[in-house]
Amino acid sequence: MTGFAKGRYIARHAEGPDDVEAAQALRYKAFHGSTEAGRDRDDFDDICTHILVEEASSKRLVCCFRILPLSGGGEIGRSYSAQFYELSALAAFEGPMVEMGRFCVDPEVRDPDVVRVAWAAMTRYVDDHGVEMLFGCSSFKGTDSDTYHDAFAMLAAKHLAPRRWWPRVKAPSVVEFAKKLRRRRPDAKQAMLRMPPLLRTYLLMGGWVSDHAVVDRQMNTLHVFTGLEIAAIPPARKRLLRAVAQ
Repeated sequence: MTGFAKGRYIARHAEGPDDVEAAQALRYKAFHGSTEAGRDRDDFDDICTHILVEEASSKRLVCCFRILPLSGGGEIGRSYSAQFYELSALAAFEGPMVEMGRFCVDPEVRDPDVVRVAWAAMTRYVDDHGVEMLFGCSSFKGTDSDTYHDAFAMLAAKHLAPRRWWPRVKAPSVVEFAKKLRRRRPDAKQAMLRMPPLLRTYLLMGGWVSDHAVVDRQMNTLHVFTGLEIAAIPPARKRLLRAVAQ
């Protein structure tokens, strides 16, 4: 995927330092809720490919994310996620993998087509490179887990990782929601309202999560490890994604 236009938006790879800095600025605005100029950056920016979604008419950056390709599970230790989760079970995954991270949309933009175009760009990349698993960290804003009881209870009841890929605890501060909420019956409406949009999309495609959330005070988030085996995506969902990606 080198770039394509869809409706009002263009998705493309970052082409140089200026593009990466623009993505870092949007991430700062989205993740830190600040109107001041700033950059959200880390060492992984240097080894990742950055995808930008822009308004076609104005070239305004409205969405971005980064991807880290891995040849297979044997490279899982190189990932951003491996800082927070014990992922040795995934070392046995044999196919090509991609970590998708720092996904964000400009907080001032409400058009759902932005996320559709972003996923279409990812779909093109997956198809072009034969990717067999997507994974990453899906973040909930803030660190108060009580706010997300229904969402976490739904994840525990319906969306935990297969045992063969089970992510285990590594971070010093976690919320073990699957244990804590195993008897709670989630309010489905409240659960989906509290679920991050990126995670909702993963779940619709058959994605799964860790049984615990990491408390990331630096980013002021709770995040869960999220995996999606491409072969498990329902055929109808695959057709929809590819239709957008045409």
